[in-house]
Amino acid sequence: MSGGPGGVGVASDAGAPGAAAGSPGGSGGSGGSGGPEGVGALRDARTPRVPDAGAAPGGSGGGVEPSGEQGRAVANASEAVAAAGSRDAGGLSAGSGGLRGPGGPGGPGGAGGSEGLGALHDARASRVPDAGVVSGESGGSGGSGGVGEVSSGSGAAGVVDAPSAVVSTDDGVPGGTEASAAGEQSRRLFVARGIAVGATAVAAGTVAYGAATVFRGPRVKRVTVPLAKLPRRAHGFRIAVVSDIHLGPILGRAHTRRVVETINRTNPDLIAVVGDLVDGSVADLGPAAEPLRELRSRHGSFFVTGNHEYFSGARQWVDHVRELGLHPLENARTELPGFDLAGVNDVAGEDEGEGPDFERALGDRDPSRASVLLAHQPVVIHDAVDHGVDLQLSGHTHGGQMWPGDLVAALANPTVAGLERYGDTQLYVTRGAGAWGPPVRVGAPPDVTVVELASRHA
Repeated sequence: MSGGPGGVGVASDAGAPGAAAGSPGGSGGSGGSGGPEGVGALRDARTPRVPDAGAAPGGSGGGVEPSGEQGRAVANASEAVAAAGSRDAGGLSAGSGGLRGPGGPGGPGGAGGSEGLGALHDARASRVPDAGVVSGESGGSGGSGGVGEVSSGSGAAGVVDAPSAVVSTDDGVPGGTEASAAGEQSRRLFVARGIAVGATAVAAGTVAYGAATVFRGPRVKRVTVPLAKLPRRAHGFRIAVVSDIHLGPILGRAHTRRVVETINRTNPDLIAVVGDLVDGSVADLGPAAEPLRELRSRHGSFFVTGNHEYFSGARQWVDHVRELGLHPLENARTELPGFDLAGVNDVAGEDEGEGPDFERALGDRDPSRASVLLAHQPVVIHDAVDHGVDLQLSGHTHGGQMWPGDLVAALANPTVAGLERYGDTQLYVTRGAGAWGPPVRVGAPPDVTVVELASRHA
């Protein structure tokens, strides 16, 4: 090809190893002409690249005129290209410090435009560093001030590359980006696994702590409740309240013994067991309940049914606790020094015709006397208010036992734990001494509460 004044020689892939031709001249075709100040295309056809030594201007109709270091670098590159071209048909040959070669077998190269630069076309070739842009001679010569372009065939050296070219993968994503993405994925996986391990450790630790809380046994709580009708002589009367012991396959005889020992250490005047003693039959759990015989108080131990007694056979358990020394209060009342103690059956007994009967328990009593009611579930507080009860003692909620049980308990009960007032009636709810379901308590430790009655006349 012949380059115009200041033009750029364009070499295209002729399909033969190392062939250089005018753009787009292929095998047997003629190269195109670059326009003024145009850019010739450099097509890389799977060839290595030679080191970049900068662009060398082509002479008019001739090769590259080397000068100084730049010329030497171009000459070296030219020699390398020429050596490769001499081995292949239609290859490149060196000329006067530049590269020369036919435009392709059977066709002349095109002429380069003025003031143009050779462009780079990558045809999935392995590249070697740019050795500078050279002008062609045989297929065409670089014009005055122009830059010739070389494209390679399959296997020839001497491909020209721009200094700022970036080697890319076949999908157009730089190799460094793939490595960065892989590293980011590894970091995310590490963080996710770390969070999973941490959450598992926290859950396991919470369960272990909650189980240890249950098996350690109930702690003692103390609360003072003033009663307006309580006489001076009954001031300081102490009732040990325990509920929800839940004897069963897991919480057995050893658990009962811990509860009994905790109660006895408080030296109460009276013991109130307010339901949910068991989760099973007398035949299965009678031995587990045996330590209840050892309960000690000045005025005895009293018992009312809970909903779980009706799941387990309430009648047999009422009879059995009587044998163990407890006094069942089945919708009944007894008079104690300074106040009346009443008890009602649990609401679960309604399905068996043995539900709570407030009229039977409280209807004919002396209203001038203070009254304390044992009722398993807090929900009967409104009936207690209607019957003039001064204090109701309940359990059932477990204080929520663990989250989210506290939220559920709050929806179903007026009070989840502790002391609250409803009109002239006060309600105290113990968290219970055992656990239902998994033997785990978190945020609601088991307790035995000593309720001390206070007289306003003292």
